[in-house]
Amino acid sequence: MVVLALLHLYVGVRLLAPFDGTARIAGAILLAACLWLLPKGFRIREDRGPLAVLLPWLTLGFFSWLLVLTAARDVLLLVSAAVMSAQSHGAWTRDSAIAVMALTPAITFVGFLMARRVARVVDVVIPLAGLHASLEGFTIAQISDLHVGPTIKRAFVESIVERVNLLGADMVAITGDIVDGGVHELARHTEPLARLASRHGTYVVTGNHEYYSGAHAWIGELRRLGARVLINEHVVLDHDGAALTVAGVTDYTAHHFDPSHRSDPHGAAAGSPVDVVKVLLAHQPRSAHAAEDAGYDLQLSGHTHGGQFWPWNFLVRLQQPFTAGLERIGRMWIYVSRGTGYWGPPMRFGIPSEITRIRLVRA
Repeated sequence: MVVLALLHLYVGVRLLAPFDGTARIAGAILLAACLWLLPKGFRIREDRGPLAVLLPWLTLGFFSWLLVLTAARDVLLLVSAAVMSAQSHGAWTRDSAIAVMALTPAITFVGFLMARRVARVVDVVIPLAGLHASLEGFTIAQISDLHVGPTIKRAFVESIVERVNLLGADMVAITGDIVDGGVHELARHTEPLARLASRHGTYVVTGNHEYYSGAHAWIGELRRLGARVLINEHVVLDHDGAALTVAGVTDYTAHHFDPSHRSDPHGAAAGSPVDVVKVLLAHQPRSAHAAEDAGYDLQLSGHTHGGQFWPWNFLVRLQQPFTAGLERIGRMWIYVSRGTGYWGPPMRFGIPSEITRIRLVRA
């Protein structure tokens, strides 16, 4: 709260300085309301109504942009002070403050619409050496980071399921962070996942948020819904006479919650057929180095949300080796989804959500 209060004070001092009287009072009241609302998103009860749940999270997104734009304005003011006359700089100081105040709600609104729309389908073609001819064109529909919870409910999940089913994929992969809450709270909202349809079924791995929400209970619930949850193990799919190994590991941090769930890409591949393409589902891109060492041809991940909205995408690289999209590490490809839902603020700006249709082709 001390840090939040100081950040609000910084924004207030920098943005409200060019104004006086009523404008300053109104701005101070708005910032005080933001400071009061921000922490409530993490603990407000859902029985208070959807708006009561949504408003603190929207406020978090609003203040994030207000802070970023205020800091960017300060940088521009430093530059303009060196090149403008005192009179021109004074006018620019006021005009730039007004611009920040106008842009922040506009970006928040657009970001909200982008987050709440049904994720677009992103097509990705991945060439794999040694792919059997019968597997040419094999399709995987990947969804990731749904984050069913405070602001993502059953209707949102149903719309995602409908769009995935239209793809007619050979298999569905869910790469973790499905929920933010317990089974008793959210089972009704995740139930549409049972209707995911594909030739070879739905395969799931745990993300870090499953462990925050009771991973063992969710593993049981996902199995009840008909998904195959891969706990450091693999399956071998028979596709028109050709074999494809699909393995899955627990979240990279799972051992902090359950030592028996330590993520193990090598163990997940143990006993799999030789000279068969191996695909690994791993929530965090950080599993990639161990996966490449274990001989996988492709890793599918999520976790990063691609940063979700600017400029936080630049900070993701401080923790993860890959942020979004298709990358190569050694002989292995890795695809990192930007996420199908969102976490926290219902906001995406410049980094849209996605349902990924991955098509395997022979290199």
